[in-house]
Amino acid sequence: MAAVVRNAASMALRVGARTQHPSRLFPQTSLTHLARHSSTGLPMNTVILFVPQQEAWVVERMGRYHRILEPGFNLLIPVLDRIKYVQSLKEIVIDIPEQSAITIDNVTLQIDGVLYLRILDPYKASYGVEDPEYAVTQLAQTTMRSEIGKITMDQVFKEREALNIAIVEAINLAAEAWGMKCLRYEIRDIQMPDRVKEAMVMQVEAERKKRAAILESEGLREAEINVAEGKKKARILASEAVRMEETNRAEGEANAITLRAKARAQSLQVVSEVIGKQYGSQAASLNVAEQYVQAFSHLAKTGNTLVLPSNTGDVSSMVAQAMAIYGNLNHHNQKQIEAPSPDTSTATEEKKEDSPM
Repeated sequence: MAAVVRNAASMALRVGARTQHPSRLFPQTSLTHLARHSSTGLPMNTVILFVPQQEAWVVERMGRYHRILEPGFNLLIPVLDRIKYVQSLKEIVIDIPEQSAITIDNVTLQIDGVLYLRILDPYKASYGVEDPEYAVTQLAQTTMRSEIGKITMDQVFKEREALNIAIVEAINLAAEAWGMKCLRYEIRDIQMPDRVKEAMVMQVEAERKKRAAILESEGLREAEINVAEGKKKARILASEAVRMEETNRAEGEANAITLRAKARAQSLQVVSEVIGKQYGSQAASLNVAEQYVQAFSHLAKTGNTLVLPSNTGDVSSMVAQAMAIYGNLNHHNQKQIEAPSPDTSTATEEKKEDSPM
């Protein structure tokens, strides 16, 4: 029994050395080589097999599909069972070669990309297509040409993400029968003809010049508007200042006139009261004499030509004459006050006529 155990252990060691994953034995092995049957790239049936994680080994029994070995310890029947395919369940990256595509506006573009996919069904991936990598690559190229032919060159750059999504959907629609799923597709590089590049550069420069001219014109317009509004506000403020100044001056003059009139009225009232008292006429005569003397004192200062009365030295006669004029005016005003107005007399006569006899 111990000998059987030792033989089994040594066989397991040999099997472990022989059943290393081909990608570790051959780092440059591609998906195509992993999927194909090869006596040097596939594990041999050593009865006891250890399958690595994230791998699926497809086993055929007598040339017919039998089962898929799960990761871990597995037993096979010698001679009858054979490992036909080894599929990796990890995410696989495939470079899509550069190809030419024509847009709807007849511009030829050179485009390459990167495709990310994963095997979901090892059975379909092994028996659904002969060369999975080649099939997916060709499908990605044809789908890319078809999608680019539907849009313009400008939309290729603007709708790059939408283009990637459309390519992924088209690939998944066809790759479902192969047991694979395309996770994402990325356009890596887009090459354009030299003339198209020059035209795009000229277009960008023209667009920038246009924007600069528009910004400059808008700046000038805003500056002129600001200057005009500033002048308008300045004139409004100046006119308001002038108006306020004139209003204040007019109010000041009106107040001054009112004050002078009140002062004059009060002075005349005082004078009239004084004149009515005893010795009032003598005080008025004295005031007239003083004003007469002051007038003659300033007479020579206002001009070179003087008109003097014949009796300039007779002050008493001049005062008497001024008092006589004052008395006549006072007597005339008194008569006007006492006399009835025409409207009042007319109204009185009308009342007499309307009264009954």
